[in-house]
Amino acid sequence: MSPLPLSNNEEDRLAALESYHIFDTGEEKDFDALTSLASAICQIPIALITFINEKHQWFKSHHGTNLTENLRELSFCTHAIASSDEIMIVPDAALDERFADNPMVTGPTKLAFYAGVPLINEDGHALGTLCVLDQQTHNLSVDQIEALKTLAKQVVDKIELRRKMLILERTNQNLLNSNMIIQKFASMAAHDIKNPLSSILLTSQALKIRHEKIQDDGCLKLVDMNISATKTLLELVDDMLAYSQSPSLLLEKKQNFELNNIILKVLELISIPENVEIILPQERHQLHLSFIAFEQIMINLLSNAIRYNNKEKGTIKIRYQEDEDFYRFEIEDNGIGISEQYHEKIFDSNFTLKIADRYDNMGSGIGLSTVKDLISALKGTIYLESTPGEGTTFFITIKK
Repeated sequence: MSPLPLSNNEEDRLAALESYHIFDTGEEKDFDALTSLASAICQIPIALITFINEKHQWFKSHHGTNLTENLRELSFCTHAIASSDEIMIVPDAALDERFADNPMVTGPTKLAFYAGVPLINEDGHALGTLCVLDQQTHNLSVDQIEALKTLAKQVVDKIELRRKMLILERTNQNLLNSNMIIQKFASMAAHDIKNPLSSILLTSQALKIRHEKIQDDGCLKLVDMNISATKTLLELVDDMLAYSQSPSLLLEKKQNFELNNIILKVLELISIPENVEIILPQERHQLHLSFIAFEQIMINLLSNAIRYNNKEKGTIKIRYQEDEDFYRFEIEDNGIGISEQYHEKIFDSNFTLKIADRYDNMGSGIGLSTVKDLISALKGTIYLESTPGEGTTFFITIKK
């Protein structure tokens, strides 16, 4: 056999083919109708729509044969897509030096005739062919050749439309995901604002009462608390404004930060009862990812671990490790636990266990679904292990 011919821009051609996501897809009536029509027009029993990657020739539609693929090195179509001709016709393969010793000709298939039109996309890449084949020799008329070219253009139109629909669907899904994330973020952020606001209100009231009685160092401490809470509130509001204008920033804006520092910041935003101990990782760990997304994840998980803990001495342990590809976290509590039947459902939007927390409040059902959405957007995973009455551990991985 002659050496395997390759196009001058083979790498670009393969990349273009990959962008269509058509390899190994299911049968489609529209493509089958075209191969059936090609067979009928040319009066040749076998017609194929083929696509060729680095090593294989795969048949998107196969009329007149049950075969669905072939090795590229044995494929006539490989020669067709490497040619600059509009159609490649082999009247008698046994007399063509390129194919005379090809196993498709000399073996049980006994291929004698081939005619293939390259499927050339909008960027000029030949992705595959529309071809007709037979065990007998043939000659095509001018009308048959033109008809085959026309059908090949219809194949290209269909795969271009298919790709554009996939791109549109992907774009719409990304838009929906972004909108969903920002909506949930805004909802959670609005909830988180209540804590520093409450702190401002309470310390301001206490400051007023104490100042009316006597001035002392305690007033200065209250003022510092007020300033700290106000700064936290302003940062949160600034983040909300920035991300509402460009939701993608929520995940794209990556920062370097120290793990325990961000956990301590989160703990300032939530109410921690005196009987709850939170144990942080002992060593200092540097992370590089979306600061605000990670902050929202930790706020929700730690808040839940506190709210749903009914033990006399509550304990929350945060463990961390990393490998070459992932940051890995464990958040373990000794709270009320979660039955195994709900381990997946609790991540569904608006799903709640209908259990009041330690403050006699019911959950909204958006917290853990938001956590899962954020982790998924960060190319990570979350799952849990839990024993009712004993506690729960959340396991989180986030792609580096």
